[in-house]
Amino acid sequence: MRLFVCAPLLAAIPGIAFAGPLTFDAALRQAKHDAPSIRAKTLGTDAARSARGAAGTLPDPTLAVGVDSFPISGPLAFEPQRDNFTMARVGVSQDIPNLAKRHALQARADSDIKAAEADTAVEARTVEVGTALAWINLAYAERRLAALDEVLSRLERVVGTTTSAVASGNARPAQTLAGQQAVAAMQDRRSELVSSVARARATLTRWTGDPAPEIAGPIPEFPVDGTELRAGLDRHPTIQMIDAQAGQADADVRVADAGRRSDFGVNVAYQRRDPRFGDYVSAGVTVSLPFFTRNRQNAGIAAAQANAGRVLAEREAARRALAADLDADIADHVMHHEQWMRAQGTLQPLAEQRVRLETASYGAGRASLVDVADAYAALADATLTVLDREALVAADGARLTLTYRSENR
Repeated sequence: MRLFVCAPLLAAIPGIAFAGPLTFDAALRQAKHDAPSIRAKTLGTDAARSARGAAGTLPDPTLAVGVDSFPISGPLAFEPQRDNFTMARVGVSQDIPNLAKRHALQARADSDIKAAEADTAVEARTVEVGTALAWINLAYAERRLAALDEVLSRLERVVGTTTSAVASGNARPAQTLAGQQAVAAMQDRRSELVSSVARARATLTRWTGDPAPEIAGPIPEFPVDGTELRAGLDRHPTIQMIDAQAGQADADVRVADAGRRSDFGVNVAYQRRDPRFGDYVSAGVTVSLPFFTRNRQNAGIAAAQANAGRVLAEREAARRALAADLDADIADHVMHHEQWMRAQGTLQPLAEQRVRLETASYGAGRASLVDVADAYAALADATLTVLDREALVAADGARLTLTYRSENR
């Protein structure tokens, strides 16, 4: 009975985790905590750590059971009971790779752990940047919708006066249709913005797991310090991941080089004969003889060294690409900021002034409703342009700061 009473509460527990609006910082924390991609990379790191325990250990011993000196020809053929050489044998052998190879395999396992950790850090950075941009995009999508609603409300109030203006003879009946057309056109634009809000919310859901995210709090500002970002590129997660791959390649060179040294093995066997004769114990040691190193071990070493060189070249290429992308993104950020300031300081004030002038002229009978509608359409364009450019500046700051900052910051 208690279970049935508590069932609705238990069913509601998953939704409780998402209760309340998401601030920017809360969205980042939630995304890092719940992202399945990060969880997958973390499990990969756990797997590498688990595999470390077996690295460099001795291989499993081998059990051998057999029959030695069984006669198959001559007067004693297939009569081992008359022969004093036939023996049943049971033995154990153990291969012992050389110490250099075992240490190299341990170093390779350690480098695998570092590579998995670096891969997790890269994925965490991807999730962080994606979540930040999704949150900012949703915030500005909602702002655009609210700004257009305010302009649309003002236009609808003006259009609402056309009926009395026609009745008084101050406006032509066709102007009523023009006003309705202007409102309909702006409502179409509003539908596009509603769709943009829904798409932005869906993107934020992808990163945070919140099925219906509602954001709250101020939009964060990210001051961009190009000098600091350039200085930290060598500690960028992408570069650190390639450094970890270089560690793996170096370990492979050590493993290949250890192949030029001899491996060992030991074996011991108990051999039982007919009870009329005595039993034997055999023991031995095996040693591998890497005589043909030119076509075997040296070829493997050369391949491992070439692979290590490839990783180093890829690191330099990746760093140059990061530096070029950083400089290009900073240049775009400067451009976007200048355009935002121009739209905010010039385009929107002029559009507001035009609306006031056209509205006053319409009230005085010197302008038509079409002129007023055009002025409001231009105001809507200018208002949305300001928000579009401000959104670009905010997204640039978040992208630059979070994408290019060093991992140790």
